[in-house]
Amino acid sequence: MNKIKYLIGNSVIFAIGNLGSKLISILLVPLYTYFLTKQEYGTVDLITNTASLLLPIVSMSAYDAVLRFVMDKSTDNKQVFTNAILITSTGALIFLGILPLVSLFHVSHLIYFYIILVLQAFNSTFIQYARAIGQVKVFAFNGILGTLVTGVSNIILLVYLKQGIQGYLLSIIFASLISSMYVFLRLHLSKSIKLILLNKTLIKQMLIYGVPLIPNALAWWATNTSSRYFILYFIGVGANGLFAVANKIPNLLSMLNSIFFQAWQMSAIEEYGSEKKSEFYSDVFNYYSQMMFLATAFILFVIRPFMSVFVSDAFYKAWMLIPLLLFSVLYSSFASFLGTNYIAAKQTMGIFYTTIISAIINVTLNLLFVPLIGANGAGLSSCISFFVMWLIRIRDTRRYISIKLNVNNIIFNHAILIVQTLILYLPLNLKLLMIVESVLFILALIANSAFIKGSLQLVKSILKK
Repeated sequence: MNKIKYLIGNSVIFAIGNLGSKLISILLVPLYTYFLTKQEYGTVDLITNTASLLLPIVSMSAYDAVLRFVMDKSTDNKQVFTNAILITSTGALIFLGILPLVSLFHVSHLIYFYIILVLQAFNSTFIQYARAIGQVKVFAFNGILGTLVTGVSNIILLVYLKQGIQGYLLSIIFASLISSMYVFLRLHLSKSIKLILLNKTLIKQMLIYGVPLIPNALAWWATNTSSRYFILYFIGVGANGLFAVANKIPNLLSMLNSIFFQAWQMSAIEEYGSEKKSEFYSDVFNYYSQMMFLATAFILFVIRPFMSVFVSDAFYKAWMLIPLLLFSVLYSSFASFLGTNYIAAKQTMGIFYTTIISAIINVTLNLLFVPLIGANGAGLSSCISFFVMWLIRIRDTRRYISIKLNVNNIIFNHAILIVQTLILYLPLNLKLLMIVESVLFILALIANSAFIKGSLQLVKSILKK
């Protein structure tokens, strides 16, 4: 129980740090849809997603190595951090020389793009270091601070100053800069950087751990984000704008997963050496999967009436893209959970090759489905590829940890979600639609009652103490 409480406690702290930043990206969607055209929103979405693609390349995944190596009690924290800064700085300088090549991928505003990329590389390193040394409250406040800066700067730059794309990009730069400065000053990170601590052997070890995560990140991007480029090529930038807005809703589910995942990474690493690790991992996954199924069912339940008031009329049809994207997030979340087994075992090559397989499937299916059925083809491609990744990792990670799945619960939840999705596309009036969806959501509550009861009992026990 103490292990679960530790996991829940960290999840709550990470929720505080993440909820603001994740929610603001969703709450600002109405503002973006009113002050940016579909073409402009498609452009900024392309810029930010390309930055996410290149982040692990530029930093050589040093921030991932920071978390794993600092949590290893046999290493010196300051030495790991110093060498991570060197790796990140080197990557940033090298990338500056090849920056013009990025324009070949139709990415504009290169100076803004480079600044965003470099700031996010260092910010990721600072934040991971804060997590690894147990400063999760600093992490949480950093998320709140970044949220406030993003929200205020967007309102000023887009609404009052009418800066359009430039205003959107500047708001990201301001948020990343202030966030980085806060963590750096709050943790006195200047004292942790010492040239005398540079160590070739440690750098090599960090790169051996981190470099396999680079192609993994590329493959993950190919599975999760490359769809935008297929939509851009086959349909156009306007359709990419709709797809970008549609993705904001599944991001709610992704937000829930990322909050849990940050806490789970720490627990998984710490408990990997335990004799009862399989039992612990199994219990956590079965509760976690019920949470994700229930959240998906709720979003499907409210999606159509919600979108009618959430976005402008020009973006309303984006709801039709959301169901398949929700399934994609669901399967990618399950696959990520199992991917933690590789990280805990320091076997990152397993992450790499399973993601490569998924990426190949996704790219192939995008080439087939997007020209045939439009933007929904991108969602279907991601859905299938992440599902395959999940299945492969279920089998492959048994070498490290045997997780017992509640197969009956998984099948029943799938049946509910599939029926919910099909009902959404029927020509029903809104009142009848909501009645049918209500019944299905009640079934989802019943199917996942174990998670609900367990959560309530845990909250009661924590409140009593």
